Amino acid sequence: QVQLVESGGGLVQAGGSLRLSCIVKPKERLTLFTVDDMAWYRQAPGKQREVVASITVLGASNYTEAVKGRFTITRDSAMSAVYLEMNSLKPEDTAVYYCKAESVYIPPLRPTDYWGQGTQVTVSS
Repeated sequence: QVQLVESGGGLVQAGGSLRLSCIVKPKERLTLFTVDDMAWYRQAPGKQREVVASITVLGASNYTEAVKGRFTITRDSAMSAVYLEMNSLKPEDTAVYYCKAESVYIPPLRPTDYWGQGTQVTVSS
């Protein structure tokens, strides 16, 4: 099967920037797989997990209203990777950010969604 390896979180002052990365890696070498849509979610303390941004296999993206104009999601399909460029960060962006890979198809298994382990983003005021 696969695992999602996230990186790029940290502590930043309000107005600063961070770039999150998520790479889909097979647990065994030479495992063939495909990935459909990919997305970033976040979960703040005491709140439900919410979608931040998503991107299709063809590169069409969507954003939650709170991050439009500040965050940019991109993907490298050849590397099965997704990135989240976060600019003009605000204290309310503080959360654990999770990467999600949807409908990962590893023949002959059924397509399955996978989640990353989460990376903490803290924005100080």
